Amino acid sequence: MFNKIYNFCVFIIFMIYEPCEDSYLILNHIKDYAKGDVLDLGTGSGILAEEVLKYSKNVLAVDINPESVDYCRKKGINAIQSDLFESVKGRFDLIIFNPPYLPEYEGEDEESKLVTTGGKEGYEITERFLRDAKNFLNKGGKILLISSSLTGDVEKLFIGFGYNFIKLETLKVFFEEIYLYLLC
Repeated sequence: MFNKIYNFCVFIIFMIYEPCEDSYLILNHIKDYAKGDVLDLGTGSGILAEEVLKYSKNVLAVDINPESVDYCRKKGINAIQSDLFESVKGRFDLIIFNPPYLPEYEGEDEESKLVTTGGKEGYEITERFLRDAKNFLNKGGKILLISSSLTGDVEKLFIGFGYNFIKLETLKVFFEEIYLYLLC
């Protein structure tokens, strides 16, 4: 039921995630952390990469969706197609990740799942990200990561993978709370 409500934020014409509350939550904090080399993983519409370019000239936007990559390139953003870190090279001072984080909903179509569903329980994509992210961080690098009250206990994952973290902000929307974390 919650995915039916949530899907109003999904821009299916291009199958590109349209910025919603979660995107704007990160956007409001980019100026505080966007320095040096920045990776915007799961860039969607590229709104976060565009904001990063106001503070850093070195941003790489990455998305699994080739339509998102093409859309970002047309906006002048350096973008590549990759399933998480699969095709990413180099290390970064900041990694931004607004992952699909909702639990699987059986009635959801595959196009919508690509941008909303984080796995059966909702945290599986975040778990894959956390497993590899440290290999792509420069010394002293940081991560801005979005999660939801519907995703499960991601703080347990942070601890399990050895990350230090703080919850920067919580936003209550409709049927969930959205969390912005800073990890290092």
